[in-house]
Amino acid sequence: MQKMIDTKKYTVDASGNSLGRIASEVASLLNGKNTIDFVKNKVVPITVEVVNASKMKVTGNKMNEVVHKNFSGYPGGLKQTPLIRVIEKKGYAELLRHSVRGMLPKNKLQDEKMKNLIISE
Repeated sequence: MQKMIDTKKYTVDASGNSLGRIASEVASLLNGKNTIDFVKNKVVPITVEVVNASKMKVTGNKMNEVVHKNFSGYPGGLKQTPLIRVIEKKGYAELLRHSVRGMLPKNKLQDEKMKNLIISE
């Protein structure tokens, strides 16, 4: 006998908030920290949708100073890209996705939790 699991859906409005505050709130929701039956080793049936991602604030000189790093695994395979280039190429959604992934636990469930994140610009 299988149980029917209801998926809860949360909507986070990103307009006017800073990147780190939105990312930490979304990571907490994806982990299921707000539920009463929180366990570390399960993926909770929660979908988080972030709206107005292009209206969030990136304060200071972070657009030019902060870099995203991508390593291919080969010697000399480290690519560094400033935030402004990431936003031009892939948009604010990729910026938020990258920061939320960094706040989730580094284990086998990370990819499963990231599938429950929906970002709309």
